[in-house]
Amino acid sequence: MTKQNIMKVAAIAALSSALLACNSSDNDAEPTDNALPQLSPATAAELSGNCNDLAASLSVLANTTITSSSEVATGELMVAGNDVPAHCLVTGNMFERVSDIDGNVYAIGFEMRLPLNWNGRFFHQANGGIDGTVVTAVGAAGPGNLSNALYQGFAVLSSDAGHSGALGPAFGVDPIARLDYGYTAVEKLTPMAKELISIAYGKGPDRSYFGGCSNGGRHTFNTFARMPDEYDGYLAGAPGFRLPYAAIANIFGAQRYHSVATNPMDIASGFTAPERQMVAAATLSVCDDLDGVQDGLINDFEVCQATFSFDDVPTCTAERDGTCLSEAQKTALAPIFSGAVTSTGEPFYAPFPFDTGVASADYAFWDFFAPVVLDSGGVGLIWGVPVADPATFNGQDLALNGSIDDMLTSIESTNDIYTEAASSFMIPPNNGEELSAVRERGAKIMVYHGVSDPIFSAMDTINWYNNLSENNNGDATDFARLYLMPGMGHCSGGTAVDQVDLLTPLVEWVENGIAPEDLVATARGAGNPGGENPEVPAAWSADRSRPLCPYPTVARYDANAGSGDVESADSFSCQ
Repeated sequence: MTKQNIMKVAAIAALSSALLACNSSDNDAEPTDNALPQLSPATAAELSGNCNDLAASLSVLANTTITSSSEVATGELMVAGNDVPAHCLVTGNMFERVSDIDGNVYAIGFEMRLPLNWNGRFFHQANGGIDGTVVTAVGAAGPGNLSNALYQGFAVLSSDAGHSGALGPAFGVDPIARLDYGYTAVEKLTPMAKELISIAYGKGPDRSYFGGCSNGGRHTFNTFARMPDEYDGYLAGAPGFRLPYAAIANIFGAQRYHSVATNPMDIASGFTAPERQMVAAATLSVCDDLDGVQDGLINDFEVCQATFSFDDVPTCTAERDGTCLSEAQKTALAPIFSGAVTSTGEPFYAPFPFDTGVASADYAFWDFFAPVVLDSGGVGLIWGVPVADPATFNGQDLALNGSIDDMLTSIESTNDIYTEAASSFMIPPNNGEELSAVRERGAKIMVYHGVSDPIFSAMDTINWYNNLSENNNGDATDFARLYLMPGMGHCSGGTAVDQVDLLTPLVEWVENGIAPEDLVATARGAGNPGGENPEVPAAWSADRSRPLCPYPTVARYDANAGSGDVESADSFSCQ
């Protein structure tokens, strides 16, 4: 490189650093009457120069290889029937290396989508499962696919969190890949993404947001706990923030289904579809009207949890026929709902609410397939120490015959190669319950969770929120709010009203100080532009609506309305 080019690169890097400093999320925070800072709104900008030439300008990014930059025309992506505006797609990877442990090539693959007309905001999209794929960077605005961050004008980043999906859970053999998946990929991507934005637009993001569902919700929890100065708003769905423990709890459940299975090769025969439908109907019969009306939704689910039990389900006096549960089934299934425990009876994961989702396809996938195929791979290869040998690992054997106590020990263990336990790198420090740094800089958190989520218990998220409130003098609502969605499964779906844009109210809260109130969620019946939910009952209006209530309030039917329309949110209020 010539001296002239070296000076040019140094100048660009210096300009980028200066722009980042000038656009720091903290610089324009002002205290308000309640002593919390108020962050200023983002300001718009246009992409500098030609998208196809942008890649050459990004060569200054440290530890980063840019592989392409190309323009995506308006309408090539759509959301809820609307065209996503034209934008620039940038692809690349960071920290490419060959593992000393397994010889595989690792890198943090990513893409960024940069609107030609930018709203001044950055959205870091956290993805689900075990990552491994650079999912299209659109930034979901909430459940139900009603809108997304890219459509709203955000610059959006998506990554594979540091490994290729082709490896499956075997990427966990590499200790750096484990940590990248846990939280360090986000630490590496964040400054790069902000610098990239600075080069592309001539200024850094005025406001930065982070969000995702499932493992993406876990990433979100980790980020606000570990990097409170980097992001201004957080949108977490179905946050599996204690993922290794939830996975072992799911294996705990699989072993109990297996113990009463009529077909040892099929754990679903321990709790068949007709039996699950019967339990869902029994739960509705006891709990449906706790909110003032029978409408197929259990809004007051905490009271239901204290009211309903398997004693309300008929006990078989002869062969199982789908209309009853045997005594052995009741004994086996009850601990799944009351909360997984060790061999000595010590709880290690939260109870699961009784709700209509027990009859759903979502439940069947997560409770009967996931423990054997997904959760066992996570425990054996991604989180456990010592790590299993991928060549001989048998996930089904671990799931159905392994010791729960040994699994818990493995995710809390370290050795000379795996120096940080999964109970540390996968989980936010202090479970993300001490967030004074987030609160005191004016950042905001919105969390949503389906009550019928069968893999990450809504009760676990409630426990988190209650502890967060206790750490904030009994009330965290000035910077964090939790929304429970009755009937909704994992991230979406179920017998539920599961469509709502939460990103727009989050931005209003962060940048204008307008706390989220009067939020409304709708069902995705026939013709819904965000995609139909096949589990919406035929008896419901296709666009049934309900208030989305901040916990601990629930939507209750307005008795004064008398004959108020049960399909309309106007007939309910958060109480």
